[in-house]
Amino acid sequence: MSLNRLLLLLACCSFAVLLTVAAPLWAQGSYLSKEDFLSQNLGANHIGHKLWISKPVKQKLKNIFGHKYPGLRIRYWTNDENTDQTAWILNEIGKVKPITFGVVVNNHQIASIAVLVFRESRGWEIKQTFFSDQFVGASLTERLRLNRHIDSISGATLSVIAMKKVARAALYLSRQVRLTSPAVSIKPNGDSSG
Repeated sequence: MSLNRLLLLLACCSFAVLLTVAAPLWAQGSYLSKEDFLSQNLGANHIGHKLWISKPVKQKLKNIFGHKYPGLRIRYWTNDENTDQTAWILNEIGKVKPITFGVVVNNHQIASIAVLVFRESRGWEIKQTFFSDQFVGASLTERLRLNRHIDSISGATLSVIAMKKVARAALYLSRQVRLTSPAVSIKPNGDSSG
């Protein structure tokens, strides 16, 4: 084998190893802050609330996520201009690490869904609009399933499943807000009242 071919082979192998090591680092990251997500979707005057989770709601969330929901309450946001619209910031495990999603529900349908923080080494493609746009307009069936098929992404199956679960949970929780009034409101500066 000539020296040039050997050097070319060595360079190709080195590049392949570099891509294998560096690819997980490209995937991970904070794509959108909570405040930016809320401001883009609800405007600057969004108001935070807390939804206290009853035992029946906790059981439904367990059915959606496939595991117990850890909290006693969930924060959500609204604005005065559209009382049918709620925004949720929820986490779900992809393969081994949590992915943070922002979901806006308007009139029992998903208006927007975005990946805010991605911590996994694979599956980052779910943050792309070509994928997340499939969720817009989706609603929840009586069996707590999305009313439409969501195409998957090869190599991102667990991240796709996590996003579907979060979409279902946000739609379900939005229903619960309409059935109950929030016990505690959070002022825009973060202080609690009520």
